[in-house]
Amino acid sequence: MATIQGEIFIDRPPAEVFDVLADPRNEPRYNPRIVGVDKLTEGPVGVGSRFASTARTLGREGTMTVRLTGYDRPRLLTSTIHSASMDIKGELTLRQAHGGTLARWRWDMRPHGLLAMAGPVLACAGLRTERRVWRGLKRYLEAGAER
Repeated sequence: MATIQGEIFIDRPPAEVFDVLADPRNEPRYNPRIVGVDKLTEGPVGVGSRFASTARTLGREGTMTVRLTGYDRPRLLTSTIHSASMDIKGELTLRQAHGGTLARWRWDMRPHGLLAMAGPVLACAGLRTERRVWRGLKRYLEAGAER
């Protein structure tokens, strides 16, 4: 298993950051790798909501299933992600800080197949990718983009 984690300050209130993160359909707005997301379950977004997310990596598209497993607005969001190449357990915590939000993330990744032997390399590449995604989220939210 490989774990990546980090944090970022976003100059927006925790509830606003949470609402964007809690609905994966927002992700294409700040993560260029995500080309589409569909909600698979009925009702409002919350524990048990499932989404199909299509990502483009190295010119290839693949689908992941995202399931929200914890939903404590605006403080905590947990999820599981399943794809052909790996399973991920994720935790996002948000707290008020300096008039904005300190967002922390942690992903425990369990790669499948040949990727299972590449844990340290996967963690290094995953951390670089996650930092880009979180910087994109920060730019998106702080720019006041229409949501």
